[in-house]
Amino acid sequence: MIPIICLAMLLPEVAHSAQGHFAHKLLNDLMESYSSALRPVEDTDRALNVTLQITLSQIKDMDERNQVLIAYLWIRQTWHDAYLRWNKEDYDGLEVIHIPSSLVWRPDLVLYNKADDDFSGPMDTNVRLRYNGEITWDAPAITKSSCVVDVSYFPFDSQECKLTFGSWTYNGNQVDIFMGMDSGDLSDFVENVEWECHGMPATKNVIMYGCCSDPYPDITYTVLLQRRSSFYIFNLLLPCFLISFLAPLGFYLPADSGEKVSLGVTVLLALTVFQLMVAESMPPSESVPLIGKYYIATMTMVTASTSLTIFIMNIHFCGAEAKPVPHWAKVLIIDYMSKIFCVYEVGENCASAPSSSASSFHSPQDDVCYQHHSSHIQANGKPGNHASKQDWKSQKYPRPQTPKPQHHKGRAQHYITREEKSHLSSSAPGKYEGSNGKILASDCCKEDQKVPGYFEDQKLPCCPEDKKPLPPGPTVTFGPCVFCSYGSGIPGVDTKLVRNVEYIANCFREQRATCAKGAEWKKIAKVMDRFFMWIFFIMVFLMSILIIGKAP
Repeated sequence: MIPIICLAMLLPEVAHSAQGHFAHKLLNDLMESYSSALRPVEDTDRALNVTLQITLSQIKDMDERNQVLIAYLWIRQTWHDAYLRWNKEDYDGLEVIHIPSSLVWRPDLVLYNKADDDFSGPMDTNVRLRYNGEITWDAPAITKSSCVVDVSYFPFDSQECKLTFGSWTYNGNQVDIFMGMDSGDLSDFVENVEWECHGMPATKNVIMYGCCSDPYPDITYTVLLQRRSSFYIFNLLLPCFLISFLAPLGFYLPADSGEKVSLGVTVLLALTVFQLMVAESMPPSESVPLIGKYYIATMTMVTASTSLTIFIMNIHFCGAEAKPVPHWAKVLIIDYMSKIFCVYEVGENCASAPSSSASSFHSPQDDVCYQHHSSHIQANGKPGNHASKQDWKSQKYPRPQTPKPQHHKGRAQHYITREEKSHLSSSAPGKYEGSNGKILASDCCKEDQKVPGYFEDQKLPCCPEDKKPLPPGPTVTFGPCVFCSYGSGIPGVDTKLVRNVEYIANCFREQRATCAKGAEWKKIAKVMDRFFMWIFFIMVFLMSILIIGKAP
């Protein structure tokens, strides 16, 4: 029993040894009169059919700038050799042998659109030879093929790269090519981090070249690639989108900070850096990528915003030498647009009416002028003795009055109130009333004016400054003070001091008028800043939506 079991275990090894012996004998018999230089057909008028099948294993690189696709392929070629057949019964049932590919004839199929400097073909691997003369040659190859890259929609683009295989020397009447499958095999495809392969359809073409009258068939595999855009969205598009929103915020920055123009220039430089990064990876073609258009549009917008910022800052810092604000600008910008964009000063809100900046105020010298005028009348005894001690104290130490706005044209005049009029008319009725029922203090300087306490033939002394012409330009001045007309006749009144007070008051009013004019221009600049800020925010948003919407 044991010898039988040992014999059964040794039979397979003996059989393999027998097949190896017959394989060696078969190879010697086949290669005895075989030549690999000639096309292996019995009838030279018949074409040799070659079946081609491509398996895409990996996309190694896609060089958009040089327009080269580097791929790792498995190439399978199958044909029948009429001189490599045998009867398997003569060789102990041997059906298949593997021999070096250099020993047999091989079709000269090459990649037509090859972009590599090395023109070597597939590796010299072994071929699989069957007893009926069928030869199958599987060989790996790393191919560099030229590919027309269209980057119009980068980074949302898709590419179609073609791999064209055909015989270099044999025409269609000698070697005919057939497709093993309708498309390339993607069952063993290794996913790429940048590209997605959506298919590899194959088509057979028969081309008649101008040099030859014979047809030349070829098989073209089209690799359909779709770019994974998430990397470029987070590294190129999103930073540009965020940087572009800084351009409208430059209008919100206060003009006194001095950083408005610097912010615009900094944003422009940042976008230029990103634009250069995109330009380095793209081919130098006429088709501008989508992200490049977005950068150019954003840079144009930032340039426009910086130019408008310079223009608005010129309005903000126009100074006292600027012209007054036009009426249409006051109505349109200050009255309406400031409410729409909620631009208001401290103490105002969007619903409150803007205060009139053209209003003027009483100077403190008006109250002082009235105080001395009343005390002078009481000293001459004209008003009578009805003034109490409390009234005398209120005239000697007057309470500061809140200035009330009044509009003046030309030189301002001090009007005595109704109480002053009644107080003065009791001593000299009818002598100080003007056409409007009020006594004009500026009329006290007339030579024929009579003041209580002076004789009829005595003239009132006037200040030399009263005779001087008005200075040119928009200045705020006052008429001659009441004191300078008859202050010299009032004991205890210093005329020089009164002139100095009047001069200080005039300077103060001129300064207030200048500040009011500058404040109007500053408010116009602020309203324009807010207006352009919202305009550019809308432009950035719409531009981003349009760019993303164009992506396929």
